[in-house]
Amino acid sequence: MEPIRLNKFISDAGICSRREADKLIEHGRVTVNGNKPEVGAKVTAKDKVRVDGNLVQVDAVEPVYLLLNKPKGIETTTDTSQRDNIISFTNYPERLFPVGRLDKDSEGLIILTNDGDIVNKILRAGNKHEKEYVVTVNKPIDEDFVEKMSGGVAILGVNTRKCFVAQEGPNKFRIILTQGMNRQIRRMCEALGYEVQTLQRTRIMHLSLNKIPLGQWRNMTEREVEELQRLVAGSTKTEEGSAAKKRTPDTPAPVRSNKPKPKTGGAAGRPARAGGAPKGGSKGAGAGKREKPKAGSASARGSRGASKGSIAGGRGKGASGRSGTAKGGKRR
Repeated sequence: MEPIRLNKFISDAGICSRREADKLIEHGRVTVNGNKPEVGAKVTAKDKVRVDGNLVQVDAVEPVYLLLNKPKGIETTTDTSQRDNIISFTNYPERLFPVGRLDKDSEGLIILTNDGDIVNKILRAGNKHEKEYVVTVNKPIDEDFVEKMSGGVAILGVNTRKCFVAQEGPNKFRIILTQGMNRQIRRMCEALGYEVQTLQRTRIMHLSLNKIPLGQWRNMTEREVEELQRLVAGSTKTEEGSAAKKRTPDTPAPVRSNKPKPKTGGAAGRPARAGGAPKGGSKGAGAGKREKPKAGSASARGSRGASKGSIAGGRGKGASGRSGTAKGGKRR
Protein backbone atom coordinates (compact mmCIF):
# COMPACT_ATOMS: atom_id res chain seq x y z
CA MET A 1 0.00 0.00 0.00
CA GLU A 2 1.36 3.37 -1.04
CA PRO A 3 1.21 6.19 1.53
CA ILE A 4 -2.18 7.89 1.54
CA ARG A 5 -3.52 10.83 3.50
CA LEU A 6 -4.67 9.98 6.98
CA ASN A 7 -8.14 11.42 6.48
CA LYS A 8 -8.65 9.18 3.42
CA PHE A 9 -7.47 6.15 5.41
CA ILE A 10 -10.07 6.90 8.09
CA SER A 11 -12.76 7.60 5.48
CA ASP A 12 -12.00 4.37 3.61
CA ALA A 13 -12.47 2.52 6.88
CA GLY A 14 -16.05 3.78 6.93
CA ILE A 15 -15.56 5.81 10.10
CA CYS A 16 -16.64 9.18 8.69
CA SER A 17 -16.07 11.53 5.76
CA ARG A 18 -12.63 13.06 5.10
CA ARG A 19 -13.77 16.43 6.36
CA GLU A 20 -14.97 14.90 9.62
CA ALA A 21 -11.73 12.91 9.85
CA ASP A 22 -9.73 16.15 9.69
CA LYS A 23 -11.77 17.45 12.64
CA LEU A 24 -11.01 14.29 14.61
CA ILE A 25 -7.31 14.80 13.89
CA GLU A 26 -7.46 18.48 14.87
CA HIS A 27 -9.13 17.60 18.16
CA GLY A 28 -6.41 15.08 19.02
CA ARG A 29 -8.69 12.05 18.83
CA VAL A 30 -6.47 10.26 16.28
CA THR A 31 -3.06 8.69 16.86
CA VAL A 32 -0.60 7.08 14.44
CA ASN A 33 1.80 4.63 16.08
CA GLY A 34 1.04 6.24 19.42
CA ASN A 35 1.67 9.82 18.28
CA LYS A 36 -0.80 12.59 17.50
CA PRO A 37 -0.40 13.49 13.79
CA GLU A 38 -1.03 16.74 11.98
CA VAL A 39 -3.79 17.25 9.42
CA GLY A 40 -2.41 16.18 6.05
CA ALA A 41 -0.20 13.40 7.45
CA LYS A 42 0.18 10.24 5.36
CA VAL A 43 0.07 6.62 6.47
CA THR A 44 0.57 3.12 5.09
CA ALA A 45 -0.91 -0.28 5.94
CA LYS A 46 1.97 -0.83 8.39
CA ASP A 47 0.96 2.12 10.56
CA LYS A 48 -1.27 1.65 13.60
CA VAL A 49 -4.06 4.21 13.32
CA ARG A 50 -6.39 4.63 16.26
CA VAL A 51 -9.49 6.79 16.74
CA ASP A 52 -10.40 7.43 20.38
CA GLY A 53 -7.97 4.63 21.27
CA ASN A 54 -9.62 2.05 19.00
CA LEU A 55 -7.63 0.49 16.18
CA VAL A 56 -8.84 1.31 12.68
CA GLN A 57 -8.75 -1.61 10.26
CA VAL A 58 -9.30 -1.28 6.53
CA ASP A 59 -10.37 -4.21 4.36
CA ALA A 60 -11.43 -4.03 0.72
CA VAL A 61 -15.13 -4.82 0.37
CA GLU A 62 -17.97 -4.05 -1.95
CA PRO A 63 -19.36 -0.53 -1.55
CA VAL A 64 -22.91 0.04 -0.31
CA TYR A 65 -25.29 2.75 -1.56
CA LEU A 66 -28.63 3.24 0.20
CA LEU A 67 -31.51 5.65 -0.43
CA LEU A 68 -33.37 6.53 2.78
CA ASN A 69 -36.63 8.45 3.17
CA LYS A 70 -35.65 10.20 6.40
CA PRO A 71 -38.53 11.13 8.68
CA LYS A 72 -38.76 14.34 10.67
CA GLY A 73 -37.03 14.13 14.05
CA ILE A 74 -33.98 12.11 12.93
CA GLU A 75 -30.58 13.81 13.18
CA THR A 76 -28.24 13.43 10.19
CA THR A 77 -25.18 12.57 12.27
CA THR A 78 -22.82 9.61 12.60
CA ASP A 79 -22.50 10.22 16.35
CA THR A 80 -24.33 7.19 17.68
CA SER A 81 -24.25 8.58 21.22
CA GLN A 82 -26.61 11.32 20.04
CA ARG A 83 -30.28 10.51 20.42
CA ASP A 84 -32.26 9.80 17.24
CA ASN A 85 -29.13 9.65 15.03
CA ILE A 86 -29.51 8.45 11.44
CA ILE A 87 -27.06 5.53 11.84
CA SER A 88 -28.96 3.89 14.70
CA PHE A 89 -32.29 4.64 13.01
CA THR A 90 -31.26 2.95 9.75
CA ASN A 91 -29.77 0.03 11.72
CA TYR A 92 -27.72 -1.20 8.76
CA PRO A 93 -25.31 -4.07 9.60
CA GLU A 94 -22.29 -2.26 8.10
CA ARG A 95 -20.74 1.10 8.92
CA LEU A 96 -22.18 3.84 6.66
CA PHE A 97 -22.30 7.60 6.69
CA PRO A 98 -24.73 10.08 5.10
CA VAL A 99 -23.97 12.24 2.08
CA GLY A 100 -24.58 15.76 3.32
CA ARG A 101 -27.23 16.78 5.79
CA LEU A 102 -30.99 17.05 6.02
CA ASP A 103 -31.96 18.98 9.14
CA LYS A 104 -33.91 17.39 11.96
CA ASP A 105 -37.14 19.22 11.14
CA SER A 106 -37.04 18.12 7.49
CA GLU A 107 -37.77 14.80 5.81
CA GLY A 108 -37.02 13.10 2.52
CA LEU A 109 -34.26 11.62 0.41
CA ILE A 110 -30.74 11.13 1.71
CA ILE A 111 -27.91 8.86 0.50
CA LEU A 112 -25.98 6.64 2.91
CA THR A 113 -22.80 4.92 1.74
CA ASN A 114 -19.33 3.66 2.66
CA ASP A 115 -17.84 5.15 -0.53
CA GLY A 116 -15.81 8.12 0.71
CA ASP A 117 -14.88 9.28 -2.80
CA ILE A 118 -18.53 9.67 -3.80
CA VAL A 119 -19.31 11.55 -0.59
CA ASN A 120 -16.61 14.16 -1.16
CA LYS A 121 -17.47 14.67 -4.83
CA ILE A 122 -21.18 15.19 -4.19
CA LEU A 123 -20.60 17.50 -1.23
CA ARG A 124 -18.21 19.80 -3.05
CA ALA A 125 -20.38 22.87 -3.66
CA GLY A 126 -18.68 23.75 -6.96
CA ASN A 127 -20.00 20.56 -8.54
CA LYS A 128 -23.50 22.10 -8.71
CA HIS A 129 -25.39 18.83 -8.28
CA GLU A 130 -29.15 19.41 -8.12
CA LYS A 131 -31.30 18.77 -5.06
CA GLU A 132 -35.07 19.23 -5.28
CA TYR A 133 -37.49 20.06 -2.45
CA VAL A 134 -41.22 20.55 -1.91
CA VAL A 135 -41.96 23.18 0.73
CA THR A 136 -45.07 24.54 2.44
CA VAL A 137 -45.06 27.87 4.27
CA ASN A 138 -47.34 29.56 6.81
CA LYS A 139 -49.14 31.94 4.43
CA PRO A 140 -50.02 32.26 0.73
CA ILE A 141 -47.23 32.91 -1.75
CA ASP A 142 -47.41 34.90 -4.99
CA GLU A 143 -45.40 35.65 -8.14
CA ASP A 144 -43.29 38.20 -6.25
CA PHE A 145 -42.25 35.53 -3.73
CA VAL A 146 -41.35 33.08 -6.52
CA GLU A 147 -39.35 35.75 -8.37
CA LYS A 148 -37.39 36.77 -5.28
CA MET A 149 -36.67 33.18 -4.21
CA SER A 150 -35.47 32.18 -7.68
CA GLY A 151 -33.38 35.33 -8.15
CA GLY A 152 -31.31 34.83 -4.99
CA VAL A 153 -31.88 35.88 -1.37
CA ALA A 154 -29.41 37.53 1.01
CA ILE A 155 -28.68 35.15 3.90
CA LEU A 156 -25.61 34.60 6.07
CA GLY A 157 -23.96 37.62 4.49
CA VAL A 158 -24.18 36.40 0.87
CA ASN A 159 -26.75 36.10 -1.91
CA THR A 160 -27.89 32.58 -2.70
CA ARG A 161 -27.46 31.28 -6.25
CA LYS A 162 -30.26 31.77 -8.74
CA CYS A 163 -32.45 28.68 -8.74
CA PHE A 164 -35.60 27.09 -10.15
CA VAL A 165 -38.78 27.83 -8.15
CA ALA A 166 -42.35 26.92 -9.12
CA GLN A 167 -45.57 27.46 -7.17
CA GLU A 168 -47.40 24.19 -6.50
CA GLY A 169 -50.33 25.49 -4.41
CA PRO A 170 -51.49 28.47 -2.33
CA ASN A 171 -48.81 27.85 0.33
CA LYS A 172 -46.61 25.32 -1.50
CA PHE A 173 -43.67 25.59 -3.88
CA ARG A 174 -41.00 23.40 -5.47
CA ILE A 175 -37.36 24.53 -5.46
CA ILE A 176 -34.16 23.10 -6.98
CA LEU A 177 -30.87 24.07 -5.34
CA THR A 178 -27.27 23.57 -6.45
CA GLN A 179 -25.67 24.65 -3.18
CA GLY A 180 -25.92 23.45 0.39
CA MET A 181 -25.87 26.34 2.84
CA ASN A 182 -26.98 25.59 6.39
CA ARG A 183 -30.81 25.53 6.59
CA GLN A 184 -30.80 27.42 3.30
CA ILE A 185 -34.47 27.15 2.31
CA ARG A 186 -35.69 28.01 5.81
CA ARG A 187 -33.39 31.05 5.97
CA MET A 188 -34.45 32.20 2.49
CA CYS A 189 -38.12 32.02 3.46
CA GLU A 190 -37.50 33.83 6.74
CA ALA A 191 -35.70 36.61 4.88
CA LEU A 192 -38.88 37.13 2.82
CA GLY A 193 -41.18 37.07 5.85
CA TYR A 194 -42.34 33.44 5.65
CA GLU A 195 -42.01 30.47 7.97
CA VAL A 196 -41.50 26.92 6.68
CA GLN A 197 -44.14 24.46 7.88
CA THR A 198 -42.98 21.32 6.06
CA LEU A 199 -39.90 20.61 3.95
CA GLN A 200 -39.33 17.41 1.97
CA ARG A 201 -36.36 16.59 -0.27
CA THR A 202 -37.68 14.63 -3.23
CA ARG A 203 -34.61 14.30 -5.47
CA ILE A 204 -30.80 14.31 -5.44
CA MET A 205 -29.47 14.54 -9.01
CA HIS A 206 -31.14 11.59 -10.85
CA LEU A 207 -32.14 9.81 -7.64
CA SER A 208 -35.81 10.10 -6.68
CA LEU A 209 -37.76 9.55 -3.49
CA ASN A 210 -40.47 7.89 -5.56
CA LYS A 211 -42.06 4.83 -3.88
CA ILE A 212 -39.77 4.76 -0.83
CA PRO A 213 -42.12 4.91 2.19
CA LEU A 214 -41.27 7.33 4.99
CA GLY A 215 -38.77 5.79 7.39
CA GLN A 216 -37.62 3.06 4.98
CA TRP A 217 -34.61 2.56 2.69
CA ARG A 218 -33.60 0.54 -0.33
CA ASN A 219 -30.35 -0.27 -2.12
CA MET A 220 -29.61 1.78 -5.20
CA THR A 221 -29.97 -0.21 -8.41
CA GLU A 222 -26.97 -0.95 -10.60
CA ARG A 223 -28.24 1.54 -13.18
CA GLU A 224 -28.58 4.26 -10.52
CA VAL A 225 -25.02 3.64 -9.31
CA GLU A 226 -23.66 3.76 -12.87
CA GLU A 227 -25.44 7.06 -13.51
CA LEU A 228 -24.19 8.47 -10.20
CA GLN A 229 -20.61 7.56 -11.13
CA ARG A 230 -21.09 9.20 -14.53
CA LEU A 231 -22.51 12.41 -13.08
CA VAL A 232 -19.65 12.88 -10.61
CA ALA A 233 -16.90 11.68 -12.99
CA GLY A 234 -15.87 15.26 -13.78
CA SER A 235 -16.22 16.45 -10.20
CA THR A 236 -13.21 17.21 -8.07
CA LYS A 237 -12.81 16.24 -4.47
CA THR A 238 -11.48 18.88 -2.10
CA GLU A 239 -7.95 17.48 -1.95
CA GLU A 240 -7.74 16.81 -5.70
CA GLY A 241 -8.94 20.33 -6.45
CA SER A 242 -6.22 21.79 -4.26
CA ALA A 243 -3.56 19.51 -5.72
CA ALA A 244 -4.59 20.42 -9.26
CA LYS A 245 -3.84 24.08 -8.60
CA LYS A 246 -0.34 23.24 -7.40
CA ARG A 247 0.40 20.57 -10.03
CA THR A 248 2.72 21.56 -12.84
CA PRO A 249 2.10 20.40 -16.45
CA ASP A 250 4.81 17.76 -16.05
CA THR A 251 3.29 16.32 -12.87
CA PRO A 252 1.06 13.31 -13.55
CA ALA A 253 -2.38 13.11 -11.99
CA PRO A 254 -2.90 10.55 -9.20
CA VAL A 255 -3.49 7.02 -10.44
CA ARG A 256 -6.77 5.45 -9.39
CA SER A 257 -7.06 1.79 -8.58
CA ASN A 258 -9.96 -0.44 -9.55
CA LYS A 259 -12.35 -1.29 -6.77
CA PRO A 260 -15.08 -3.94 -6.44
CA LYS A 261 -18.52 -3.35 -7.90
CA PRO A 262 -21.16 -2.04 -5.49
CA LYS A 263 -23.89 -3.95 -3.75
CA THR A 264 -27.13 -3.16 -5.54
CA GLY A 265 -30.60 -4.58 -5.89
CA GLY A 266 -29.40 -7.31 -8.24
CA ALA A 267 -31.00 -10.70 -8.75
CA ALA A 268 -28.68 -12.63 -6.42
CA GLY A 269 -29.27 -11.85 -2.76
CA ARG A 270 -31.69 -9.09 -3.70
CA PRO A 271 -32.51 -6.82 -0.73
CA ALA A 272 -36.12 -5.85 -0.13
CA ARG A 273 -37.15 -2.84 -2.19
CA ALA A 274 -39.13 -0.53 0.02
CA GLY A 275 -42.50 0.26 -1.44
CA GLY A 276 -41.82 -1.81 -4.55
CA ALA A 277 -39.23 0.57 -5.98
CA PRO A 278 -38.59 0.01 -9.71
CA LYS A 279 -35.81 -2.30 -10.82
CA GLY A 280 -34.48 -0.08 -13.53
CA GLY A 281 -33.40 2.98 -11.57
CA SER A 282 -35.53 5.87 -10.42
CA LYS A 283 -36.63 8.72 -12.57
CA GLY A 284 -35.69 12.21 -11.49
CA ALA A 285 -38.52 14.52 -10.57
CA GLY A 286 -39.59 17.04 -13.13
CA ALA A 287 -37.90 20.42 -13.11
CA GLY A 288 -39.58 22.80 -15.54
CA LYS A 289 -38.39 21.96 -19.05
CA ARG A 290 -35.26 20.20 -17.92
CA GLU A 291 -34.14 17.17 -19.86
CA LYS A 292 -34.22 13.75 -18.25
CA PRO A 293 -30.69 12.48 -17.41
CA LYS A 294 -29.19 10.01 -19.84
CA ALA A 295 -28.73 6.45 -18.71
CA GLY A 296 -25.24 5.40 -17.60
CA SER A 297 -22.99 4.22 -20.44
CA ALA A 298 -21.30 0.87 -20.65
CA SER A 299 -17.97 2.50 -19.85
CA ALA A 300 -19.38 3.46 -16.49
CA ARG A 301 -20.07 -0.11 -15.51
CA GLY A 302 -16.72 -0.50 -13.87
CA SER A 303 -18.09 1.50 -11.01
CA ARG A 304 -15.64 2.44 -8.37
CA GLY A 305 -16.06 0.72 -5.08
CA ALA A 306 -14.97 1.70 -1.66
CA SER A 307 -13.05 0.39 1.26
CA LYS A 308 -14.62 -0.19 4.56
CA GLY A 309 -13.42 -1.28 7.87
CA SER A 310 -14.18 -1.16 11.49
CA ILE A 311 -12.73 0.10 14.66
CA ALA A 312 -11.59 -3.13 16.24
CA GLY A 313 -14.10 -4.23 18.79
CA GLY A 314 -16.30 -1.23 18.09
CA ARG A 315 -18.61 -2.25 15.22
CA GLY A 316 -22.27 -2.05 16.12
CA LYS A 317 -24.40 -5.13 15.72
CA GLY A 318 -27.03 -4.95 13.00
CA ALA A 319 -29.51 -7.23 11.36
CA SER A 320 -27.95 -10.23 9.74
CA GLY A 321 -29.94 -9.84 6.53
CA ARG A 322 -30.82 -6.92 4.25
CA SER A 323 -33.96 -5.10 5.24
CA GLY A 324 -35.75 -2.26 3.55
CA THR A 325 -37.14 -1.08 6.87
CA ALA A 326 -35.23 1.30 9.08
CA LYS A 327 -35.32 0.89 12.81
CA GLY A 328 -38.52 2.52 13.95
CA GLY A 329 -40.04 2.47 10.44
CA LYS A 330 -43.06 0.41 9.50
CA ARG A 331 -42.47 -2.72 7.45
CA ARG A 332 -44.73 -2.95 4.44
